[in-house]
Amino acid sequence: MRTEAETRRRRIFEIIEVGAGDDKISRAYDFISALLIVIYLAVSILDTYDAIRAEIGWLLGTIEALLVVFFTVDYILRVYTAKYLHPDRTPGGAIVRYIFSFAGIIDLLSFLPYYLPFFFPAGAIAFRMFRVIRIFRLFRINTYYDSLNVITEVLSAKKQQLISSVFIISVMMIASSLCMYSLEHEAQPEVFRNAFSGIWWSVSTLLTVGYGDIYPITTLGKVFSIVITFLGVGMVAIPTGIISAGFVEQYSEMKKRGEYIEESDVRFMKIHLDPGDVWVGRTIGDVQALLPQGMLIAAVRRGGETLLPKSDTILLIDDVVVVGAEPVRDHENLDLTEITLGAHNPWVGQKIRNLDISRRTLVVMVRRGEEVIIPDGDLAFAQGDKVFLYTARRVDGAEKIRV
Repeated sequence: MRTEAETRRRRIFEIIEVGAGDDKISRAYDFISALLIVIYLAVSILDTYDAIRAEIGWLLGTIEALLVVFFTVDYILRVYTAKYLHPDRTPGGAIVRYIFSFAGIIDLLSFLPYYLPFFFPAGAIAFRMFRVIRIFRLFRINTYYDSLNVITEVLSAKKQQLISSVFIISVMMIASSLCMYSLEHEAQPEVFRNAFSGIWWSVSTLLTVGYGDIYPITTLGKVFSIVITFLGVGMVAIPTGIISAGFVEQYSEMKKRGEYIEESDVRFMKIHLDPGDVWVGRTIGDVQALLPQGMLIAAVRRGGETLLPKSDTILLIDDVVVVGAEPVRDHENLDLTEITLGAHNPWVGQKIRNLDISRRTLVVMVRRGEEVIIPDGDLAFAQGDKVFLYTARRVDGAEKIRV
């Protein structure tokens, strides 16, 4: 059983991580975090204006200190709950994994430069320059909004193509620098002093910026510069085309997933756990292993809270378990017959095993008031029972149900 401390730690993790749509506290924390990141950046920008700093510098300093405290507490809580972020690792390994992850480094650098001058006063000026690193905290916003996550997904999916294009551009820059050195060194020895002195020229030309501070003066140099300029247009177009194609593919994939979900028609049912249910006291992982293939536990409603299905969550009395199942893809419908037993029905008071029914007729389920009964041979029918049959013959007064 999970202790109260572990339950509290788990809840802290659910709050500080990106929240589910129905977890209002977690979603509020996400919104506040994103807002404070924007405020943090705004304070950093306003602090660069001498007039503003002279007038309200104390206010900017106070806001910055409060924000740093918030980000410090946020970092400590993320370290504290790291084992839930990486459940496949030991508690210590999960902490190390988070600290040295990209998100962990960003979280640390967002507040660490603020404290360094207190411990090393001699380097206060240098540490203040390091505080520009806090701009990287903006990457945290990317985790709060799915639309921004598309950028990360595209770059990750196209990283091999992007690396190849960067390699080609690098080769072009070095080659053009060497060629321009050979063509221009004698005419401009003070400008093209060595093979790498033309790197700046090749970068500005290939990327079609062309600052004009370094340029060829010989005829061959000018002709070569024209060729490199045309190649530069193509060099820039390569990564641009890769990223553009990646966005198109990503949004097409998202659209397909959306259409698939709409067409899938997954069926859901709610199961209320009474004290005698065999699921009570078992974990969701154990119960899931007992379900047929194609069925899964989608959520658990406990009181006024909706729990996402975790394998170690223990089911309790009065839980409402939401189970989903895909419909069977066949072309034959199963017809059930529903019979409501009146006072004079000959089945009233008889056990199922004593009924004179065909071997091709099966009693599937009996509904008695609000209770649903899975029948066995010793079940005796009562007046008002609704009996669901699978039968191949016609039954008078029955209603067909198509499954």
